Amino acid sequence: MTIQQAIPIIQELANNQLVFAGLLQDANPEMILWRPQPEHWCLLEVVCHLYDEEKEDFRQRIKLILEDPTQPLPPFDPTKWVQERAYLAQDYTVKIAAFLKERTASITWLQSLTSPAWDNTYQHPKLGPMSAGLFLANWLAHDQLHIRQINRIKRAYLQQTTGIDLNYAGNW
Repeated sequence: MTIQQAIPIIQELANNQLVFAGLLQDANPEMILWRPQPEHWCLLEVVCHLYDEEKEDFRQRIKLILEDPTQPLPPFDPTKWVQERAYLAQDYTVKIAAFLKERTASITWLQSLTSPAWDNTYQHPKLGPMSAGLFLANWLAHDQLHIRQINRIKRAYLQQTTGIDLNYAGNW
């Protein structure tokens, strides 16, 4: 990955901070814990996940690979964290603020990098070579995945709570 490829990704990560704030803040209290399906996450779980990923996944892994790609990456298990970290017991507003604060720290750090070696590669024992650039691009893809997820939750909530056919709005 070149610096010219990284700059727009970093800018979109910064822009997504505003997207997440707009999508998540001032949510209806009932919607925060509502699930479209029993096995799907609610908004509170999504926010807690975003916070944990921001703090312990992408920024941390990119930093490690840029500094010393021979060091093992710390283990993490986002699925287990839902229970282990008691996501459903967290304060929604506090978690949004914490996530947005971590995103600010991430963007500040990314923008401070001078000539980062985006091609530095960690040799993952199961997944093979993983470059810092791969993690940067996947960070943005992770944002996009959760923006889509949040919108799906909110649309399903609207459909269920109003009972109104939403097909006039367009194909979902």
